[in-house]
Amino acid sequence: MKIAILGCGNMGMAFAKSFLQYDLVKKDDLLLIEKSSERSAALRAEKAGVVVDTIGPRVGDVDLIILSVKPQDFASAQEELRAVIQPRQVVLSIMAGIPINLIQERLAHRMVIRAMPNTPAMLGMGITGFTASPEVDAASLRRVENLINATGRSIFLDDEAMLDAVTALSGSGPAYFYYVVKAMVEAGKQMGFDEGTASLLVKQTMLGSYHLINNADKSLDDLIKAVASKGGTTEAALRTFEAGTLANTLVAGIQAAQVRATELSKG
Repeated sequence: MKIAILGCGNMGMAFAKSFLQYDLVKKDDLLLIEKSSERSAALRAEKAGVVVDTIGPRVGDVDLIILSVKPQDFASAQEELRAVIQPRQVVLSIMAGIPINLIQERLAHRMVIRAMPNTPAMLGMGITGFTASPEVDAASLRRVENLINATGRSIFLDDEAMLDAVTALSGSGPAYFYYVVKAMVEAGKQMGFDEGTASLLVKQTMLGSYHLINNADKSLDDLIKAVASKGGTTEAALRTFEAGTLANTLVAGIQAAQVRATELSKG
């Protein structure tokens, strides 16, 4: 398979490196299109693939075109891309907020898959929600799904509108965890720990808790109860969280992210 990646920032290169790591594409068949001269030079030094700084006829020779530019930069690239794109090619967009029908219109091209990954994809531990236009055949969809799974796990959605919810829940989700970790580290510092010690305590607790969630045959409520003995320290913390409606605030924040994602997708 031959692949072109338009826009080689963190997410674009997360995909590229995963493809190479699992031998899903050869370096000679990986076309990296990066307009930044500084970034292009760095990619050439890394020998990450065939690096070019413009959209040219070579793009028409690949099987899959991945759009990983910033949404606001797509307008400047669409005319050049439309001039070289071929009907047989599949377009995979990981641009936030640009719906399939708009990509189809701007590129005059029908076979479009839209995906929303998250930043843990850079470690091969991401989760990506994706959907496709009806024109994408089953074989092409499976090939792209295999590529996406190289960056972690994926979930296919029949309804493109649900990608706004994916954006809010898992796309933005890492920031929510970082926010909670930051607050817990700050609590540790206020209780007398230096930042390094507080950070170690919190991060290892988070890591261990994740593995318990993933491996224990218990519900989240059961896991909470296993830590929160009656009249104990955990119960005191949880009562304070409930008094401050922490759970409701988190839910409201995630819903606000979904609303914003929908606004962006409508332009």
